[in-house]
Amino acid sequence: MENVVITIARQYGSGGKTIGKMLAEKLDIPWYSRDILKMASEESGINEQLFMQFDEKLRKRLFKRISPDIYTGRLIPPESSDFVSEKNLFNYQAEVIKRLAKTESCVIIGRAADFVLKDYPNVVSVFVHGSEEFNLARAMEQNSMTEEEMKKFIAKTDKYRAEFYRHYTGREWTDARNYDLCLNSSRLGFEKCLEEIQAYIKVRF
Repeated sequence: MENVVITIARQYGSGGKTIGKMLAEKLDIPWYSRDILKMASEESGINEQLFMQFDEKLRKRLFKRISPDIYTGRLIPPESSDFVSEKNLFNYQAEVIKRLAKTESCVIIGRAADFVLKDYPNVVSVFVHGSEEFNLARAMEQNSMTEEEMKKFIAKTDKYRAEFYRHYTGREWTDARNYDLCLNSSRLGFEKCLEEIQAYIKVRF
């Protein structure tokens, strides 16, 4: 296997992003998250600001439980009135994710990358979760909110991530069947999560 891609979905506060960055450093490979938006802008020619606004607009709409728009892999051409639609903005993000998976080893955090790359044999998909107490404690360390405000923020963020995932994949975000590994960071700690992922990669490939 020439290159291996690790996708990481994560609950807010579970440390999934930190684990992804640590893993990338350990393996000496790049990691990608929101910078995929900039790359999608460069690839499509669509203004980067539209990609930056993409999440916020979609966040408001998804909380109204709009119908799923499952990703099929087809780009909408520039001559179409839907070229800069939310659907096509996601399509271009997916194109970037697929290109990365074909050309280099890397860690991709979020963006429903596990679904976009579900047919790629060189992909390891990971879901990182933690106990409510653990996620809250970590989130409180990084944000200046009251405990009650933080609980509401975590619930809202995870609900959005679940709705985003359902909207583009038709699947449930927390369903273990979607992933190769589901890791409880509150029990394992970050270092052991890294060990588990590396051990799986060694056995798999």
